[in-house]
Amino acid sequence: MKLLFKQRLFSWFDSYDIYREDGGTAYTVQGQLSWGHCLKIFDPQGNEIGTVKERVLTFLPKFELYMGDRYIGCISKELSFLKPRYEIDCMGWQVEGDFMEWDYRVTDRAGRCVATVSKELFNWTDTYTIEVADPGDALAALMLVLAIDAEKCSEK
Repeated sequence: MKLLFKQRLFSWFDSYDIYREDGGTAYTVQGQLSWGHCLKIFDPQGNEIGTVKERVLTFLPKFELYMGDRYIGCISKELSFLKPRYEIDCMGWQVEGDFMEWDYRVTDRAGRCVATVSKELFNWTDTYTIEVADPGDALAALMLVLAIDAEKCSEK
């Protein structure tokens, strides 16, 4: 399953439209007024199905992931030099790749590829392609990409 992740050009808060390969809307993401990033994810019918929420007052950025009201885990930036590294404590996933250029993959404990992410260059807004092996993992993979994107925006 391939998702196209496009940030909206004019919005006060982080807002994104996530499209399927056929061009239909898979998800919409709306930033909320809060201390730290808080991104709400909605299905095409407008039902809230997920949240990415930044924990504030931490030494390094940390984001909690929720499916509905259920906490599924956390992604946090690790202290590293030269290349950014992230620790994920949900679903047994790991993130590896080149975060500076936005090309990375998400793997499970067995080393199987769960998702690949790549940034498209030369667009007015942030645009990413997310390829997910199992469509059942699409929402969780999207939340990881949102958390990493929010961390990179905070860094600026």
